[in-house]
Amino acid sequence: MKAVVYEKPFSVAVRDVDDPDVQHPNDAIIRITSTAIGGSDLHMYEGRTAAESGIVFGHENLGIVEEIGSGVTSLIHGDRVVMPFNVACGFCKNCLAGKTGFCLTVNPGFAGGAYGYVATGPFAGGQAERLRVPFADFNCLKLPSGGEFETDFVLLADIFPTGYHGCELAQVSPGESVAVFGAGPVGLMAAYSALLRGASKAFCVDRVPERLAKAEEIGAIPIDFTEGDPAEQIKEQTLGEGTDKGVDAVGYQAQSADASREEPAVVLNELVETVRPTGMLGVPGRYVPSDPGGPDEHAKHGQLLVSIGRMFEKGQQMGTGLCNVKQYNRQLRDLIIAGRAKPGFVVSHELPLDQAPLAYEKFDKRIEGYTKVVLHPGHALAA
Repeated sequence: MKAVVYEKPFSVAVRDVDDPDVQHPNDAIIRITSTAIGGSDLHMYEGRTAAESGIVFGHENLGIVEEIGSGVTSLIHGDRVVMPFNVACGFCKNCLAGKTGFCLTVNPGFAGGAYGYVATGPFAGGQAERLRVPFADFNCLKLPSGGEFETDFVLLADIFPTGYHGCELAQVSPGESVAVFGAGPVGLMAAYSALLRGASKAFCVDRVPERLAKAEEIGAIPIDFTEGDPAEQIKEQTLGEGTDKGVDAVGYQAQSADASREEPAVVLNELVETVRPTGMLGVPGRYVPSDPGGPDEHAKHGQLLVSIGRMFEKGQQMGTGLCNVKQYNRQLRDLIIAGRAKPGFVVSHELPLDQAPLAYEKFDKRIEGYTKVVLHPGHALAA
């Protein structure tokens, strides 16, 4: 089959690789119809991880059940399904508690597994024509048949639940004000989720005009941090108090206002200043224990200079960690079906699989409006 394979930093290729097969009675083989490129893929693409040549990318996957193992009971050939980026067993301590992003079974010695991502287990990615899904009964979410809501549903694999998770970590409640730092796909989903949860105001902080315009389209208040300190801009619009809650949808590759250098802790520190005393911070933006491209020795080891004293002084609380997608994806699916949520507004490009190398290059450079790319391997949707 064809698949997107990592070669070296800033280089991926579409190659022929072995077809997946059923390795366990609980496996399913999915024919991929949609698979998205995400910011986490760019971490590997840019050489900012220990990813080795040959890894098949792709953790945001949707498709049709093509084959099932003898132990699979809830799926049949032809079912349309979307898979959380988390690979989870469903029966370990963390999975039973709903913390499927930190499964203790699928990746020995580590809490959590994922498709097509470095150090997250032996699971090939889905930027390919087919994907093996372990523990398929648990990991596949059934969708209505046909092609309706395709670009909405594929976002259930990661960014829609992850944006919602940011709001859950910050415990966003109806009537509250929220500051979301980052207006990329996850940031837009966080702002969108805040509004779905009844936030009175959702500020979205970024410097890319197209992204700020998209935030405004969904009812968020755009804040361009190149025009001045975002915390001060937001305080001016909240009677000097700051917001009730805040979400970091940027992570460890945060940049200075002029984009001349990386400042890995700048968003965390801006959130501490932006959110009012006793407010809460949700951090779904990725931070890593090891970053070969970090701007200093501390950052290279995941150690950042965060204003913990100021945070303590303000009595703030913080929630962090990868999204437990299964905690939210069923409810978010039903909001899409009911017409209450349309997250596909963030998708900027739909392309066939063979255009993946060009899509990675343009998405990485944030050019030509590349915000969220969905690939359609070998499927009529690619046309």
